[in-house]
Amino acid sequence: MPDTPITEDRLQAQIQSIITLLSREQMVTDAAIQQSTQKRDLVEQLTHRQHMAEVANRINALAPADIAHLLEMLPRDQRRAAWEQVGLDKAGDVLWEATDGVADALARATDRDRLLAICRHLDDDDLAQIADHVPDDVLQQHYLSLAPETRAWVKAAVSYPDDSVGRLMNNDQIAVDQNATVKDVLKQLRRLGTLPGQTNRLFVVDERRRLKGVLPVKTLLLHRPRAFVADLMEQDAPRFGPEDNTGAAARAFERYDLVSAPVVDDKGRLIGRLTVDAVMDFVREEAEDQALKREGLNPDEDLLGPIWKTARQRWLWLGLNLLTAFIASRVIGVFEGSIEQLVALATLMPIIASVGGNTGNQTIAIFIRGLALDQINASNIRPLALKEVGVSTVNGVIWGSVMGVIAFALYQNPALGAVMAAATLLNLLVAAVVGIGVPVTMNKLGRDPALGSSVLLTFVTDSMGFFIFLGLATVFLL
Repeated sequence: MPDTPITEDRLQAQIQSIITLLSREQMVTDAAIQQSTQKRDLVEQLTHRQHMAEVANRINALAPADIAHLLEMLPRDQRRAAWEQVGLDKAGDVLWEATDGVADALARATDRDRLLAICRHLDDDDLAQIADHVPDDVLQQHYLSLAPETRAWVKAAVSYPDDSVGRLMNNDQIAVDQNATVKDVLKQLRRLGTLPGQTNRLFVVDERRRLKGVLPVKTLLLHRPRAFVADLMEQDAPRFGPEDNTGAAARAFERYDLVSAPVVDDKGRLIGRLTVDAVMDFVREEAEDQALKREGLNPDEDLLGPIWKTARQRWLWLGLNLLTAFIASRVIGVFEGSIEQLVALATLMPIIASVGGNTGNQTIAIFIRGLALDQINASNIRPLALKEVGVSTVNGVIWGSVMGVIAFALYQNPALGAVMAAATLLNLLVAAVVGIGVPVTMNKLGRDPALGSSVLLTFVTDSMGFFIFLGLATVFLL
């Protein structure tokens, strides 16, 4: 059955079969170009329709998320061919599920009429989710076909910041009158015929649509028909504003085990609903984005995008990395004379930098996570920083001693072993300070704490590791 979740093995097998069909189509097309015009036209007519019909059948048997996954794997030419076979009823959801870079590329490759048709097949909240990928003139034309109330809701949702609850909320909330009875509410639900997904509670409002509380569906089903909603509702249930931070909302969903929650404006009026599936999508995307940002990569980068565009996106951090590597090499250059007199220094100094980098990455990971979860604030940053420095001190003493013993065993030089131990300890302390300082500073500057943190950490631990080790060796060994 279409859209039915399937096992990973079956999914990969289906995706591979589609890729094989697309590759076969490309081979036939290339071969036809080498033939005469008459033969080329004949080959194209006989094979193209057959291949594309089969591709369309197999693609549209997949769920939108799986189609997006397939498109992200394909080279640009095959991606466009596959995208053209996606049905209008799924195309909008595919744009939503795809990464931003791929979604933008797909929208650019789609003609205006098809984009308009895709928009018409979307619900209000789904349209708000893909609005950033659709040209403004197409959106404005589509707005003209919407009812005034729907148009106002979509425009409002699109206007909220990207990291706000308003961009994730949907318009599928069910509002019930606080003066209604259980019997009245059940009649209202039967008239709807179906319930929106993740509907575990109904939202209770007054005559001005101001939120008064929530009514769990379980409570509704277990009470007598004459009971009043106002007597059964929960008044202190979590609620969110459209401009609330999405990360904070995600943490609230986890803390209170929420499935859905109301979204209200500054006057307390119900304007939308936030559901756990939207929150989970946000959490997954945030985790993936942070992993890429730590390495200085753009999370929106198209995996198989144009070479020139991708190269330009990486210039900043590549240039910074080259600069930091040059500085680290100059640190080594200052001590060329020391290395010439004691060759063992050249073989041991990479160890100091490597151990420091590992410790720093651990500290950075803890602070980035703590800042993301709002676990780190002005009241606890000092004790947490002291703890991390203390951990690095303990590890530095223990593993520095181990490295000192190994250096002594290899080169029979007690002073070299002592220098190795001291340099390990000092560089671990430097790494801890950098692991604390980089994300905290980025956060205070209003930037993502994960942005380029690994690049900066590598620079400092390498440069300082070389400087500390070679400096101590120059003072005490030569």
